[in-house]
Amino acid sequence: MARLYVIDSRDGARVPFLRGILTRSLQRVGLSFDQSYGVASEVRDALDAHGDVSVAELRAHVVTHLDNLDGEIAQRYRNRISDTPQVFVRLPEGQLRAFSRGRHRSSLHACGVHPDAAIQISVGLYADLVNAGVVEVSIADVRLMTHQRLQRDVGEEAARRYLVWEQFRHGDRPLVVLIGGATGTGKSTVATQLANSLDIVRTQSTDMLREVMRMMVPERLAPALHVSSFLAWQTLPEPARSSDDALVEGYLQQAQLLSVAAEAVIRRATTERVSVVVEGVHAHPSFATDLADSDAIVVRAMLAVLQPMELKRRIRGRGKEASARRAKRYLNQFDEIWKLQSFLLSEADQEGVPIVVNADLEDASRELLEIVLTELSKHFTDDPEAAFGHAS
Repeated sequence: MARLYVIDSRDGARVPFLRGILTRSLQRVGLSFDQSYGVASEVRDALDAHGDVSVAELRAHVVTHLDNLDGEIAQRYRNRISDTPQVFVRLPEGQLRAFSRGRHRSSLHACGVHPDAAIQISVGLYADLVNAGVVEVSIADVRLMTHQRLQRDVGEEAARRYLVWEQFRHGDRPLVVLIGGATGTGKSTVATQLANSLDIVRTQSTDMLREVMRMMVPERLAPALHVSSFLAWQTLPEPARSSDDALVEGYLQQAQLLSVAAEAVIRRATTERVSVVVEGVHAHPSFATDLADSDAIVVRAMLAVLQPMELKRRIRGRGKEASARRAKRYLNQFDEIWKLQSFLLSEADQEGVPIVVNADLEDASRELLEIVLTELSKHFTDDPEAAFGHAS
């Protein structure tokens, strides 16, 4: 198959046609990966004999294939590639970047603005710039205009949070979010969603660290590592029974072993000035206390499911992702899991660590985001002039 090249009429650039690029573009307008890759492959086959095609010709072929597949998707693609006035944002380092409504919306999502309001703010700001004939604008002016729109259209609280978030986002202080909770409370799901909202690329599960340590440390040297957190009491010297005290002691022993590895991960991230989300049952309120001597912003939270039947249902649901046998094993030890959750919640309450009831994923993620933003507000100003500097 001959190599296909795409020519950009604006500057004459000649680049190879890449199915992966077109596939991602089609996914953004609503097609699944398989559908997107299929269309990209069909377009590639249809243009195989051309050698070189213009961007306009390539897009016309894509639209034709989409029309045959889904008219609504085809219209979304037309809207995406339609020629619209470009506004360029000048960054502090001097380089120019095209104003992206999608990127702008993401920054608003991160500071807790409702998705519908974020769309209105981003679209309205872009329209204001285009209607005013603006071709180039400083990033300081974009932030100031965004703040003013939030004040007017959403409210003072949203505007204040935007100020705080922008200062953190463009500063160099790392954020460390520690999310604890018993088995089945949704730690990994909520942590992933929070990391995505905050654009944090580094996450760490304490369970994964435990798996690594199990490979390195023999069971005879650290037996507590080689069992579940709610069964660590069984490795204590001659436990009389599964009493509450033994359950707690076994858990704390395992958490102490894991804390060394987890704190090393956190220390590496803070040294590199990279934010990180750490989640796991071992994220006890006393976990990683030595971060007090760094300039990292540390946020702690404890997830909870307060209805036993709901927690059991979620544990059963884990069988779909792992194995039904594993879920059954957890259910057989449900009393221990429930007692461990009670201990963790009591410790969190005593230490002033926020408890997030995960009855609904979206609500829990939103509440956790609020907790993060509240903590950030203690470290950054809500004064626009100080936050953005002099807008040109």
